[in-house]
Amino acid sequence: MSSASSHEHPPFGFSTRMRVDFADTDAGGIVYFGRYGRYLERAIIEYRRAVGLPLLGDPGHLFVVRTMSVEYHAPLRFDDDVEVFVTCPRIGTTSHTMQARLERIDAGGALHVADARAVIVGVDSWDDGTPTPMPDSFRSAIEAFEARTH
Repeated sequence: MSSASSHEHPPFGFSTRMRVDFADTDAGGIVYFGRYGRYLERAIIEYRRAVGLPLLGDPGHLFVVRTMSVEYHAPLRFDDDVEVFVTCPRIGTTSHTMQARLERIDAGGALHVADARAVIVGVDSWDDGTPTPMPDSFRSAIEAFEARTH
C-alpha cells in the first residue's frame, strides 16, 4: 500500500507500508540490523513508481547506492506492520539523496523505529560504474512530485 500524501511527518510527502518477513529476523524474532536496508530499498522502489521513474534507472544512468546509513531507535519484530516515509531532499549533478523514517504501526499507534539515508548515484553501466549526469527528466519528475506532496 502506497500513499502520495503523508503530511503528518514533514518533510515526508510519501509513504509505503509493508510487513516484517520472518527471514529478516534473528533467533529472538527481532529484525537483524543488516536487514533494514531492504526496507529502505523497497520504500525507494515504491517512491520511484509513484514518481514515474524507471525502477533501475535508464541505460546510461542506472541507479546504484553509494552510501547508506541507518540510525536505530526501537526494534522491529516478525510480522510488524511498518510504514516507511520517504523524501528526496537533494538532487545533485550525478546523484540524489533519499531520506526515510520507519515506524512500527499497531493498535496503540505508531512508534518511530529508525531513520535511514541513501545516496544513489547514476552510472553508465553496472560494469564500468562511471557516474553520469542526472537526466533532466528525472530531476523534473522528482522536483514536481516533491512539490505536489508537500
